[in-house]
Amino acid sequence: MQHPWAVILAAGEGTRMHSSLAKVLHPLCGRPMLWHVLKAAQAVTEQQIVVVGKGGSQVRDYFGEKLCYVEQHKRLGTGHALLQTLPQLPQSGELLVLCGDTPLLQADILRRLLDIHQKGKAGATVLTAEMEDPTGYGRVLRDINGSVTGIVEQLHATPAQQAVREINTGAYCFELAALHKHLPSLTPNPEKKEYYLTDLLPLLASAGYLTEAFKLTDAFPALGINDRVQLAQATARLRERINGQLMRDGVTMLDPATTYIDCGVRVGRETVIYPQTILEGETDVGENCLLGPATHLIDSVLKNNVTCQKSTVWQSKVEDGATIGPYAYIRPESLIGPDVKVGDFVEIKKSSIGRGTKVPHLTYVGDADIGPGVNMGAGSIVVNYDGRRKHKTTIEAGAFIGCNSNLVAPLTVGGGAFVGAGSTITRNVPPGSLTLSRTPQQIKEGCARRFMKNNKEK
Repeated sequence: MQHPWAVILAAGEGTRMHSSLAKVLHPLCGRPMLWHVLKAAQAVTEQQIVVVGKGGSQVRDYFGEKLCYVEQHKRLGTGHALLQTLPQLPQSGELLVLCGDTPLLQADILRRLLDIHQKGKAGATVLTAEMEDPTGYGRVLRDINGSVTGIVEQLHATPAQQAVREINTGAYCFELAALHKHLPSLTPNPEKKEYYLTDLLPLLASAGYLTEAFKLTDAFPALGINDRVQLAQATARLRERINGQLMRDGVTMLDPATTYIDCGVRVGRETVIYPQTILEGETDVGENCLLGPATHLIDSVLKNNVTCQKSTVWQSKVEDGATIGPYAYIRPESLIGPDVKVGDFVEIKKSSIGRGTKVPHLTYVGDADIGPGVNMGAGSIVVNYDGRRKHKTTIEAGAFIGCNSNLVAPLTVGGGAFVGAGSTITRNVPPGSLTLSRTPQQIKEGCARRFMKNNKEK
């Protein structure tokens, strides 16, 4: 049996978005609108064709050439857009027609639409929904037996038709043989000079085809996004789905409404997420972690039993049992080893930190390899940049770096070495040695009173 195909209409200009970004590329929970529609369509169809128009190059750049694209050079309506795809479509079977701005449509709805279409042996099946306020939507017309007779756009609807609350969502299933035969017969609307896909239904009816409908009890999943207000509303609904599924899978969220998690993020069981936490991109969090409040993870991997509070971790990996924060910043290409402590106001960039090492507070580590069991004192700085190039620092196992030390790269501090507080180190430190680099302390007896007096005068 031939599998269904899908055409996704993504050529709309999206003028109400007021954006230079193609409308269907505006993101919800980390993914463009069109990505969500494609995901649902790919679950139930063999092949997908995307109709693009203005902004089509942006769509191609994002999704690449793995998709089949058809360009609608002149935006002459939905019927005209579908007409451009006919040469690419099989002669028989079923075709789903979806809108690229309906990211909340799920595969189970599309399966049900296909099922109703196939069982009813219809030429066309329309996805409809009941709305309290249907203003702006095409109304579904039925005869006294409840059969669909057509769809009328609000602009052309009579007062009686405008009172109808069943609306057209813009999603259809067509019999391809009927589509090939009758779609080219569409004529433009005399007022807007556009080809309405809804006008195909009377053509099919006159040719003896049945039109079925699948009416949703909740209209929201099928509604299109036209502006940023609707985008935010849809994002909130999608976030509810994501958070709900994670909680059902064993994740605790103290306040799901203020927990922001992208599509595709993975979180293990027994992890607790505090409010104002954001998990983005390809983030993968293990089991029994504690995240937040106010933690931001971007494309990062956290293993099991990690604590990360009020901190940012970006494109980095954190091993089992590590503790981060509060107010730490882990920059890309960093590896935080098992049982490491990264404390408050610490920044780590492109560095690896070995097992059990402590970087407790007020420290910068850049372009460094730090071995296990190292202690970085408060205020210690890895000086990795000479104004032209970045240089590497290596701190071997068990070394102790005193408070307010500057390690000027390129540099190696040997295993078990001790760097005295307040030192500026510019040469390699041998293993097991003590090194100091301080300006000699001077004491001027009896001078304190004079300086105190001068300060008061100011």
